[in-house]
Amino acid sequence: MAGRPYILAETNWKAVQRTPFDVAVLPWGATEAHNWHLPYATDVIQCDAVAAESARRAWERGARVAVLPTVPFGVQTGQLDIPFCLNLNPSTQRAVLRDLVHALAGQGVRKLVILNGHGGNDFRAIIRELVPDAGLFLCAINWWSCLDARPYFDQPGDHAGELETSVMMHVAPDLVLPLDEAGPGAERKARIAGLREGWAWAPRPWTAITDDTGVGDPSAATPEKGAAYLDAVAERISGFLVELAAADVTDLYGDAPGA
Repeated sequence: MAGRPYILAETNWKAVQRTPFDVAVLPWGATEAHNWHLPYATDVIQCDAVAAESARRAWERGARVAVLPTVPFGVQTGQLDIPFCLNLNPSTQRAVLRDLVHALAGQGVRKLVILNGHGGNDFRAIIRELVPDAGLFLCAINWWSCLDARPYFDQPGDHAGELETSVMMHVAPDLVLPLDEAGPGAERKARIAGLREGWAWAPRPWTAITDDTGVGDPSAATPEKGAAYLDAVAERISGFLVELAAADVTDLYGDAPGA
């Protein structure tokens, strides 16, 4: 059976050689605990699913997209005391991305999208540093925040809550334990007002803020909610990929207003 032509791991050199790819997509997840009911690979599985469905839709609209294998490790500096939360420092992520960008640019790839699946990953500073010498257009999308989740969920949650649980119930139901086995995902809030209100920021020591590693109540999750949200997210991201595939990245910005 032939593989999906937009998934690099399933295609071959013969197909790659004859396909003028427009955009490469690099999903980037994490390996970490997700409450008691979701698997450690939640961020990888979800990122795989979003990338594949977005690329499928873009491919059917004529954009030649190549989804690269997902990087399964992310920034976990606040979870180092939780067994098997596997950390890559941002400096390590930069080194990995630099090497991949160098390889892709040298092979003629001119557009690369990082599809981020983990809240602890923040690629903006890395991209700012790499872009001057990258040799290709580089951008990032956090898949879970490209669309307002509030119309789809009662309380989306921050980590292993209703949003993530619903998506996992849709894409990998066999890996989700019954919801009556999940923890409540209760979060202890910061005592300092700025941190509590979100206008000041510091990394959160995970075991100090939650007992079950979840932040957000998963009890209202359903596979139907996950399917509806993933469908909407994939439609939005696929539209971006189609536009990016057709774009001249040396001329991305229009005339100034009134010009």
